[in-house]
Parts: sequence; C-alpha cells; structure tokens
Amino acid sequence: MTSGPLHHPPSGRAATPSIQHPLLPLVGADQLIPCVDGSRRRAVELDQAASTQALPQVALRVAEMLPWYSSVHRGAGFRSRTSTAAYEAARRAVLGFAGRDPDGPDVAILCRNATEALNHLAYRLQLEPSDVIVTTTAEHHANLLPWGRVARRRYVDCDPHGRFSVADVENALDARERPALLTVTGASNVTGWLPPIDELIDIAHQRGIPVAVDAAQLAPHRPLPAEADFLAFSGHKLYAPFGSGALIGPRRTFETGDPFLAGGGAVDLVDLDEVIWSAPPDREEAGTPNVLGAVAMHAAIDALEGLGWDRIRAHEAALAPRLRRGLATIPGVTLLGPDPADSDTLAVAAFTVDGMHHGLVASRLSAEYGIAVRHGCFCAHPYVVRLLGLSDVAVAAYRAHVLSGDLRLVPGAVRASAGLGSSAGDVDALLVAVAELPPAGPLSPGPDNRGFLADHRSRGMGWGVARAWHLVFPGMTGR
Repeated sequence: MTSGPLHHPPSGRAATPSIQHPLLPLVGADQLIPCVDGSRRRAVELDQAASTQALPQVALRVAEMLPWYSSVHRGAGFRSRTSTAAYEAARRAVLGFAGRDPDGPDVAILCRNATEALNHLAYRLQLEPSDVIVTTTAEHHANLLPWGRVARRRYVDCDPHGRFSVADVENALDARERPALLTVTGASNVTGWLPPIDELIDIAHQRGIPVAVDAAQLAPHRPLPAEADFLAFSGHKLYAPFGSGALIGPRRTFETGDPFLAGGGAVDLVDLDEVIWSAPPDREEAGTPNVLGAVAMHAAIDALEGLGWDRIRAHEAALAPRLRRGLATIPGVTLLGPDPADSDTLAVAAFTVDGMHHGLVASRLSAEYGIAVRHGCFCAHPYVVRLLGLSDVAVAAYRAHVLSGDLRLVPGAVRASAGLGSSAGDVDALLVAVAELPPAGPLSPGPDNRGFLADHRSRGMGWGVARAWHLVFPGMTGR
C-alpha cells in the first residue's frame, strides 16, 4: 500500500467520512502495480466509465455456475436444463431492472454489449434510407454510427459545455420531415452530464415518436427510464464482465422481418428454400448464447438492487463535486463539460493539462502514481471536438493527418471516472498527482526501445508516453 501524500486529501480539503471507503469492494481491490521508480503502488482505478471491475458477488455466482454450464434450450440433460433456467432467469432480471414487467409486452434480447444492441435495433426497425433519426452530437459512436447506415440523421447540437436543452430537442423533432425515432444518451460517458431524459421521452411521445435510450453509462448509476420504448446497456459497465448486454423493446417490433443474426436457435423450421423464424426473443438470439455473461449480469443486477439507488446516488453525489471541483481548481487544468458546481452529473470528469499531450498525462499518472484513467476522444469524437472548442480549420488539419496515417495530432482529453469501488482517497490521489505533474520535456529514444517507441508514435503517442510504459514493462512490444 502506498504511503505519503497520495493517500491524504490535498491541503485544505476536508475529508468526508461517508466516502472514505468504497461503497462496495471490487475484485482486484488493493492490488499493487509496478511504477517507474521501482516501487509498487496500490492501483487506483478511475477508469470506471470504460469497464468496471467485477463485483465479488458476480465472481462467486459465475464460479458456482461453471460446474453446471451447458448449452441452453432444447437440451434434455440436467446441466442444459440448469443453464437454461439460469439464462432465462437473467432475462427476467434484466426486464425487472429496466422497470418492465417480465411477463409484459416487452422483450429483453441478450447480446454482447450496448453497441451490438443499438446495431441490432437499427437493423430491426426496418427503416428506409429516407427516414429521419433525431440524435445529438453528445452521443457515443455506438449511438451515431449504426443509424447512419440505415437512415438520415438530424442532429441536436450541444453548447460549449456539452449540454442541450429540451427546447433544442423539440425544435429538431418538429423540423421538416417527421422523425421515425429519437435516440439519445441517458448519461454522457465523457462529461458525466445527465440529459433530462424523462422530459425528452415525454416530448417525443407527445408527438407520437418512439425513443431509444443508450443507457450504457446510465445503468450503473441511476434507475433506467421506464417510459423509453427501447433501451440498450452493457454488463461490462455494470460490474459484470464476460461480454453481456441487453436490448429491451416491445415484442411486436421483433415479431416480423428477418432477425439481425441468422442461424441455429432462431428458427422453428428450415428447408433449403424456406425458413420459419421462432418467436422473439429466440428469433433474435441465433447461435449458442453467452450463458455465463447473462449469469454475471443477473448477479450484478441483484447486487445493485440490494444496495438501492439511494445509497448509490448518495455515494456518487459526494464523489462527483470532489472530483470535478478539485480538478477545476488546479492551475493549468481545464475541466470540460458542465460547470463543476452543476450537481446533476455523474462522478466523471474530462480535462486537459496545459502543454501536455492527453496521452502523456494518462500514461504518467499510471506509470508514476499507479492511477488508471483514460485518454483520447472516448468514442465520442464529435462531442469532444465541441468540448475542446476546435475550429473547422483545426479539425480539417488533424483529419488530413489521420488520412495520411499520422495520428499524433488527433485531439483528446483525459477522463477520470469513479464508481462503487471508488473512495474519496482515490479522488484525492488523482488531484494530488495532477497538481504535481511537472512539465514534460522531450525524451530521446534509447537503442533498446526504438522499435517499441516507433510503433507507439505511429499510433499517435509521443515519446514520453511510450517511454513511460517502456520503463514500467521493459519487455512490452506494444502489439
């Protein structure tokens, strides 16, 4: 365990007893990782918006299930029947988690993640190329790219702080052709901002327009909007590894037309010239499904519901201002997104450090302090470009470099994100480390790491980034 200033609040910062410890410990908590000075420090995981570590309850449930694992459906053996029961119980838990009656009109399609769920939905809505989809410039790529394949997109733009209003969305819904769908994020994975999702659903429904919500970032932090027509979320952000996710929507949407995937398990009858598809959800889940992923997601849902949303929100409501306001007060640091005084955000903060590439900041935090954060554009390029205030000229310049194969000028930021396993000490460790980062001078490549550095430069990482990682893992090739 690291000693010294990393585990004490910055000067003048009062400790908050209710957040001095994680709300729930996660698998791997208190692991020690190597740093460039030769020490081993406790890993501080502030990259929870990307993928969360597993809850112990999840790991235990999966371990208990492994001896009984088998292929689901149609198997007469005891293991197959046990796996089928566990898989279908997970489906019912997913529906309940989304505020839906497990025996009601909605269906839960179990898939890999929210990205697959949104691609699945874009295909299954049977849209025409002339149809209009209203979405926003604050979206993750998973809620932008699938729609561009099947329809026209009409964008609601965000302000310089990364927000849009209900009135902005109303204007987009009422402009020109009537939209076939409003699809919007439930929470920003970049800034932690929470759009007024219930109001957005209400104004769309007043116009007879269905709503899809990308709830990947929302699901671990807030109750899911029960009035949304379609929901997509991921187990890997929900403290459940093993590649699970869900798409939820009205059963009638999936009762006609070809499924997204075709194959075994999705059919009632196949001839060489004919196929009779099964009823949903089987119709939508061709192939052998991810049974252990479903079991893991079910266990995570049980754990979150056992905690209760009030405790989860209280924990994160205490961490969010500590993180965002703390970063905003460090000289040379620019916090992106809503004002740090905005209380309606998750414990997520995107920021830049003057004079230091975002990749170098992230790598130094890990290599020197043992703090895990993320850097880049967070699969939300249009949003980050707006948050950074880049001009059209600047965007055109880095686009030209990307087309030439040079990624070094791709813009970006650093993102720190907390969760159930985070504490005030973790946040304070980050604040101290960012404040202590001295300006980084150029590092010359040594003869023993020239290939590694060249490889990472081609990926848009500077010498300092690659050198930091080479010092931590001398044998690393970067591939």
